[in-house]
Amino acid sequence: MNLTIIGSLAFDTVHAKDASRRRILGGSGTYASISASAFSKVNLISVVGEDFDRRYIELFETRGINTSGVEVKKGKTFTWEARYDKDLCHRKTLAVSLNVFETFRPIIPKCVSSDDNLFLANIDPDLQDWIFRAMKPSKLIACDTMDVWINNKRGTLLKLLKKIHILLLNDEEARLLTGEHNLIEAASAIRKLGTKMVVIKKGEHGALFFSPGFSFVVPPYLVKSVIDPTGAGDTFAGGMLGYLSRKNKITDTDLRRSLIYGSIFGSFTVESFGVDALLKAGPTDIGKRYKTLKALTLF
Repeated sequence: MNLTIIGSLAFDTVHAKDASRRRILGGSGTYASISASAFSKVNLISVVGEDFDRRYIELFETRGINTSGVEVKKGKTFTWEARYDKDLCHRKTLAVSLNVFETFRPIIPKCVSSDDNLFLANIDPDLQDWIFRAMKPSKLIACDTMDVWINNKRGTLLKLLKKIHILLLNDEEARLLTGEHNLIEAASAIRKLGTKMVVIKKGEHGALFFSPGFSFVVPPYLVKSVIDPTGAGDTFAGGMLGYLSRKNKITDTDLRRSLIYGSIFGSFTVESFGVDALLKAGPTDIGKRYKTLKALTLF
């Protein structure tokens, strides 16, 4: 089954530890589509400016990612700049320029079907809702969000939660959305808002999964050297949903494995600035980390 991903393509400037990288390829759509492409056919829908080099489009296409839904508009590509604390657990956004992304209303290509699985990456809930109504998706639908949207677009987000199957957010965002400090209570409260499944991402501590049938703790893959955490959550989502898109009928075992793969892909992302380490991860590397995680969790 195809997976359609709608999210941002951006140029990131990242300051982490004692190093910095300027105008590297980033954005939620970038990280999610690259990881998902390891498992499924991906349709990427986004918008870029005239400054977006053709080589980046070719990078996606060499991984089998369909970019016919990536619109090139007059103007500049979305840019974001941030600085991480020394522990890499917290960051401060220094500058954001939405540029052509500010007025983004996606053109849905003919190759995209309502029968595709759909991932609404971390973008404005008003835009997520507009996309939902435009595409009329009928299969698996997942959505990511963040504190800015919870604070400023809560009404639209709450309406969207009644229509989707999986919500992904981090622990602080789960508490902000629900007012519950305990994450088990927070997940229960989120599910009462409509969505069937909740993934609460905890960064270096893995993730928690809650559904009506079962709950699951997702362990982190233990990385020796973390360089840049940017995009790890988007990569996690892409790996998870890419794996699930291989399945016509999703079982509890499939859900558990998808979450493990999400953790594995996130572990590659943090080992370099941008997508460099993620792009180098091949089937052998992925398989080794899968076996390692499996061995770590057996008792």
